[in-house]
Amino acid sequence: MKKTDYLEILRTGGQLDTGQQLRMTAILSIPAILAQISSVMMEYIDASMVGRLGAEASAAIGLVSSTTWMFGGLVSAASAGFTVQVAHRIGAGDENGARGLVKHGLIAVLCVSLVIMLIGSAISGFLPVWLGGREEIRHDGSMYFLIFALMTPAMAIRYTAGGMLQGSGNMRVPSVLNIACCFMDVVFNSLLIFPTRAVSIWGLKFTLPGAGLRVTGAALGTALSETVCAGLMLRFLLGRSKPLHLRRGEHSPFNRQELVTAARISGPVAVENAIMGGAYVGVTKIISPLGNISLAAHSFAVTAEGLCYMPGYGVSAAATTIIGQSLGAGRKDLTKRLAWMTVIFGMAIMACTGVLMYVFAPQMIGVLSPDPEIRALGARILRIEAFAEPMFAASIVASGVFRGAGDTLGPSIINFVSMWLVRLPLAAFLCPRVGLTGMWIAMCLELWFRGIMFLVRLKRSKALN
Repeated sequence: MKKTDYLEILRTGGQLDTGQQLRMTAILSIPAILAQISSVMMEYIDASMVGRLGAEASAAIGLVSSTTWMFGGLVSAASAGFTVQVAHRIGAGDENGARGLVKHGLIAVLCVSLVIMLIGSAISGFLPVWLGGREEIRHDGSMYFLIFALMTPAMAIRYTAGGMLQGSGNMRVPSVLNIACCFMDVVFNSLLIFPTRAVSIWGLKFTLPGAGLRVTGAALGTALSETVCAGLMLRFLLGRSKPLHLRRGEHSPFNRQELVTAARISGPVAVENAIMGGAYVGVTKIISPLGNISLAAHSFAVTAEGLCYMPGYGVSAAATTIIGQSLGAGRKDLTKRLAWMTVIFGMAIMACTGVLMYVFAPQMIGVLSPDPEIRALGARILRIEAFAEPMFAASIVASGVFRGAGDTLGPSIINFVSMWLVRLPLAAFLCPRVGLTGMWIAMCLELWFRGIMFLVRLKRSKALN
């Protein structure tokens, strides 16, 4: 039987009952959720590999991880301005315009990513010192960040091509390729991090070659997997996507308004990601004086928590597609209802994952590190964060809703207030008094505040009416 294309019904003015709306949300969300979970699982395994090198190696990556998030967020923001427009054009039935946006968007985002790469490369040698890292972890932290900076163009292509495919309604291919990227990361890491060694799997013994590059190997493994995945994503977008692949002889002259609209959407997102990334850097500055054990436990706990909140980002990606195509098709009769449905769906999923995180916190951290101090501290802070997951979901999915509507300024303001006026002051007050636990108490309270603010804004939003 032919599968029902709910997005096609939405675009052509057909009616969708509540059950069909929920099924559409689930069908679009599940591939993205699986991709996000697999991504975190591979990062989880990646962190576990580095964890076997000792607390110093883990702390070196943890030291610069907040800055890598900020730079990755800037790349993601650059792609958002074009991926949202693609969803709007597809929703309006303008496939020719969407293909023009694909070409212009890829070129523009690649140019932005090259600038980000140059800035990252220039500061890589100084970054660990600026962040207050101890002498013994500075070199590894600097090398890790330098390699990350050099791979930002590949990351930009992967984000943009994947986002455009999702905007066209194709959630499956980006999800499959992102999962493949994660598996490649694990394979490359196993070959690059450790030296040549004897391995035994299910009684079968063999010699596994290795470069023994330790932390540098972890960065190179990620860079290689990003590059391969970007190439595959681009090949599918330009060669095989039914609505978006390039047509021989089709000309799409540059439209200045595309760039203006992209800047209007991407600008606030870039500011938001810079704000959030800057706040994460501030968090690192607060944690660094607590020592390598606290820094490693914090880094591992953030990785472990990703298993709980990444489903929210999967639903958020689906929400951006649904809302973008709904508004592009002029279906304002359904837009607000679909927005609330995706947000509640995400909150329900992350409430369940929060419960699992609370119950299995010791095991989640135990896989990442053999150090008993890191395990005990990591499990304790994860259980604090479990109480914040439903409201964290509200902010994540609502942000995807607003992005689909092209409304990015308001969420940026909320995130600025939440991170800089709530989380950081609370953390700065609590950390010196109760250690790393204080940081995660501050995070939990701030995520509740942020989630409530996003729900209030969703209720009052005019962009969805």
